[in-house]
Amino acid sequence: MQTLALQLTTTLVDDAIELVKGLGRAILSPAMEPIERIARACDVAGVLEQRRAPRPAASGGGGCKPRHCRWSPFRGLSELT
Repeated sequence: MQTLALQLTTTLVDDAIELVKGLGRAILSPAMEPIERIARACDVAGVLEQRRAPRPAASGGGGCKPRHCRWSPFRGLSELT
């Protein structure tokens, strides 16, 4: 019984997280559309397309380098070096 209760709770929490993410995307998407349109128009060198392309995973150890980390404020500067 405890396993079923734990599974239901986990499922409920996961669904709630996904709902919040989806609502956030739905609200943020229309607000960011004009900015994205301007960025695509100004992208002369094609840098934005290179950034959006999937990159192969690094074969190094665990963790992430500071400029390539998902949460790093400098992740957008990695192609400049």
